[in-house]
Amino acid sequence: MPVFEYSALDIKGKAVAGVIDAESAVAVRQKLRASKVFPVSIKEAGNAAVKKDTGTFELGRLFSRISLSEISLMTRQLATLVEAGFPLVTALDTLIPQTKSHSFKKLLTQIKDAIIAGSSFAGAISQYPGTFSPLYINMVHAGETSGTLEIVLDRLADITEKQQALNIRIRSALAYPALMTVIGVIVLTLLLTYIVPSITGVFSEMNQVLPAPTRLLIVVSSLFKSYGWMLLLAAAVAIPVFKSTKKTARGKYLWDKLLLSLPLTGPLTRKLAVARFARTLGSLLENGVSMLPALEIVKNIVANTLISKAIESATREVGKGQALYQALTTSNAFPGLALQMIQVGEQSGELERMLNKIADVFENEVTLSVVSMTSLLEPVMILIMGVIVGFIVLSICLPIFEMNQLVM
Repeated sequence: MPVFEYSALDIKGKAVAGVIDAESAVAVRQKLRASKVFPVSIKEAGNAAVKKDTGTFELGRLFSRISLSEISLMTRQLATLVEAGFPLVTALDTLIPQTKSHSFKKLLTQIKDAIIAGSSFAGAISQYPGTFSPLYINMVHAGETSGTLEIVLDRLADITEKQQALNIRIRSALAYPALMTVIGVIVLTLLLTYIVPSITGVFSEMNQVLPAPTRLLIVVSSLFKSYGWMLLLAAAVAIPVFKSTKKTARGKYLWDKLLLSLPLTGPLTRKLAVARFARTLGSLLENGVSMLPALEIVKNIVANTLISKAIESATREVGKGQALYQALTTSNAFPGLALQMIQVGEQSGELERMLNKIADVFENEVTLSVVSMTSLLEPVMILIMGVIVGFIVLSICLPIFEMNQLVM
């Protein structure tokens, strides 16, 4: 059924807008007038914002991207309505007017229409892989198959909320250092481009040998002022090239390998991937997905090529009858603590609970590590900025001191 966007006036004359599905624009007008809403404009909604991700860049899609918080909130509300006895279509119909995002409204309307047309909920959301993850789709499928959709939706809401909370904690910890870096770069650029040349220009006209720090400052300032635009141009070219290279299989592999090998980012990247692996696998197993299909799903969501290949290799070994912890041990991609906890979970028959415990442990470790790193990074950045500014001040003051000594 077509989806229409409308703007209208209510009985109090207040402007309202929204999305509605109907056979035609005439049917839309009839529906709106029956609700005591008087349409001003009606147009059929496009599907660009919610089409399957093709990998091409679209400016419109960039600004209409559906956030994890919106999906989390919708899932929690949908779980509550379904648990209260609402049929799925009625629950979606209730949520659509409450959704603030225009793109998400259109997406939910199209999902509802697909269900009315005979599709399952999992089948409807699988048409939008750019919005709903493989974990989300497969857990919904398992919930529909087992008749426990409300329980699955509640667990999905928990998972997405935990992911969102972890992302917020990491971003909050990195926000101040990032801001300090940007401000520092701007200040140094202004100093070297405008302020330093105007001061050192006086020294250049003097017929005396300038101190070494002053000569170095003049050279750096001249280079920065003359060729600074080339640095900006190089950055403008390098960033798109880097992003396009990282999208290739070889580029993604090399980048992921570099991240794992670096002393600071390596442990954090590994722990994040293991936490995502454990959380997803535990949730899938809890909801009735068997081990091999669950591992096939998990290998695509760990966001690291090397760890994904390790999971893929482990999947083949598990298919041959080997225990999961033994299959993962051969890759050396997983920390020893995670392997020990998986072994205990398999031996005790509580693998799902142990996997969720692994996720909690490593997510907390990542958060603590990021907070510790940023707390150390702040004084280091202040020290570096102080040394640079101190060098500039010293380079300017040394010739002045020498001039005073000559006069005296």
